[in-house]
Parts: sequence; structure tokens; C-alpha cells
Amino acid sequence: MTETMTTAAARRTALAAQGFAEARPAGAPTRRHLAKVLSRVQLLQLDSVNVAVRAHYMPVFSRIGGYDPALVDDAAWNPTARKPRMLVEYWAHVASLIPVEDWPLLRWRMRYYETRYADFLRRDNANITGLVDDVLTAVKELGPIGAGALETELGGGAPRPRGGWWNRSDVKHTCEYLFAVGALTTGTRRGFQRLYDLPERVLPAEVLTREVPDDECARRLMRAAAVAHGVGTEFDLRDYYRLPPDMARTALLELVDAGELVPTTIPGWRHTAYRHVDARTPRAVRGRALLCPFDPLVWERDRTERLFGFHYRIEIYVPEPKRQYGYYVFPFLLDGALVARVDLKADRATGTLRVNGAFAESGVDTARVAAELAGELREMADWLELDAVAVGERGDLVAPLAACL
Repeated sequence: MTETMTTAAARRTALAAQGFAEARPAGAPTRRHLAKVLSRVQLLQLDSVNVAVRAHYMPVFSRIGGYDPALVDDAAWNPTARKPRMLVEYWAHVASLIPVEDWPLLRWRMRYYETRYADFLRRDNANITGLVDDVLTAVKELGPIGAGALETELGGGAPRPRGGWWNRSDVKHTCEYLFAVGALTTGTRRGFQRLYDLPERVLPAEVLTREVPDDECARRLMRAAAVAHGVGTEFDLRDYYRLPPDMARTALLELVDAGELVPTTIPGWRHTAYRHVDARTPRAVRGRALLCPFDPLVWERDRTERLFGFHYRIEIYVPEPKRQYGYYVFPFLLDGALVARVDLKADRATGTLRVNGAFAESGVDTARVAAELAGELREMADWLELDAVAVGERGDLVAPLAACL
């Protein structure tokens, strides 16, 4: 049977699934609060851009407010006997932090990379097998270790011609290859530099030895995506882990047959949606949050437009004169609607959170939006240990926002 849901109900369902229908903790957030966020979002995207804040930290702040980023660092890269590792790096949506127990669910992807690059490696470098062995031996002896240090240890390699693996050295290529096939993982990070280690020194033995059939992997990943979405189309769900279409569709039908997903018609949506059977649809969603460009609520831009009527594109790669809103723009969520967007930069040299541009969506109460946004920007600045918030000159929201600040 197919149910019908309005766009407004779908929006509230999606927000509840992502944890935005709950109040932020009254006190200092703890590891338990981080675990609850992860149970909602399932993964945290990694990205090298650091103009405001690293992408994997911001979605947690958006949901629970000011927290110690060491909670994420310790969960992913600095485990102790008392607090074991919760997260591990691998290719999920893209480069991501995923729960340690989900590692076996992506072995099919590791095998895919092994097949994908086998011919390339054989064709490209007759000595690649020797280099693979040398890298693994060096990591075993010296790890956790970065690719640069490995290059020095192994004598380096001349940069490749254009093409291939982005003109990186053979050692770096080999590290990326071994990471992709699961022979290496990230033991820890120094700054944002990945330090490679052997999976057996990072992951529990029961995780490393667990074998999950590919069809079960697909079902579990599609189920996790449905939990994170609340309601979404087949493409929405499979894009969460970038599953192959055939693999995802088979899993989706099996989950529908099992009663875990409910086919849902949403007026205005071209494709059937699927609601997770346990998804909650609150009567209203209150509260506010700034969302980084890589927040899972908004990273599928077409879904963002379907749910919120909010056309959103990241403009990092757009030449500056052609940018409409700015380099690194955060949508602003207020009471269940995306009501504004701000181009943010953390100026750490001067201790300032800079609002290079601020733009209100059509039809919103500008005075209220400015007041709520000002409050959230102050909270973000405090979290980032920045002393001030400075508003620039671009956008129709800068004057009321500056007045509030």
C-alpha cells in the first residue's frame, strides 16, 4: 500500500530524522550526545576546506550546540582503553567518518576498488607490487605515518605526468589505493593530515573478521539511509552511501516487502518516496541551526529544494565575480524552514567570525530572522573560540543583522 504525505509533513519528518526536533542539551554535551547524533545522521562527511570550520565538526554543533571538538577527535582518532574508537574513516557518501561496526558493510566497495584499479596498476607501473609491499612493511614498522614521511622513508618518487592519479607521487598513489581496498586505514590525524596504519591495529578483531553478504550490506545501508532521511526517494536513499543503482533498488524492494519502508506519494515530487516505518512526524519543529555545505540535511541539493523550496549550490569553484552568495555559504534553519544564508569565514588571526554576506529568503520576517541568526552566530563564535562577529556589506540581511549584533 502507498500512503500520501504533504511536503510540510515530509519536511518535519526529515528534520526529526536528522535530530532537529529535539532540544539541545542543557549542559555540556557528552560522548552520549555525540552517539545520539551519530544514530541519526549515520556518518559525518570529511572535507579539506577549513574557511570556517571542518565539515565533520559542524553537523554535531548544528544539532547539540557548543561542544568540545575533542569528542569527535577522540571518537575517531584518539581512542583510549576507557573510551574505545566509535568512528573510522572510509569512502561512504564520500570520504566520511562511519561507525566502526559499519566497516564490514563496505567491503563490497573495497573489492570494487581492487578490481577497478588492478589493470591500471599493472599497466602503469611494473614495480607497483614491490611498492605496495614496501608501503605495507613501512606502515607496519612505523605507523601511524603520513604519506609524506613514507615518501622520505622509501626514497620518494618522481611526480607523475598529468592525468592518472592527479599527478601525485607513486607512494601517495599507493597509500590511497591501499586505503581504498581496506589494506590501510587512518590510525590518527595530525591537524588534518591522515596518518596511515594497519586495520588490525585500529579496528576490533570481530569487526575485521565479520563477513556480511553483499545483499545484506545493501539492505543495511539502505535501512541506515532511510533512518537518516525519515522519508526520501530511491535516489535520495542510495546517494547517502553512493550505492550502485541495481544494488540499491533490490535492497529497497526487499525492505518494502519486509514492511520496513512504506511507499509514499508526496505531491510535487516526481518519484515515489519511501518512509522509514519508525520515522516520526512531529506537529511542529522549533529551534535554529546553521548548516555547513556538507551537512547531511542539505547535501543532496535537489532534495533540499523539494523539501524546503530552497535552491542551494556551493560556489567554492565558481569564480568570485560570478558567485551569487559567496564562497562558503551556510543555510540558516529556523523553526523548520530554511530562512536565510550566510557566507562565513573564521578569521583566526583576529579572533573574528566574519559574515561576508547575509541574505534573507523571500517572505520571511526579516527582523526575527536577523535576531535569531545573530544569536546563533554568537554561539558559533563562542564555540570556535572567536571573540567577535563582524558583518560585511553584501546582502539584504546585513543591516538588520549588524544592528542585532
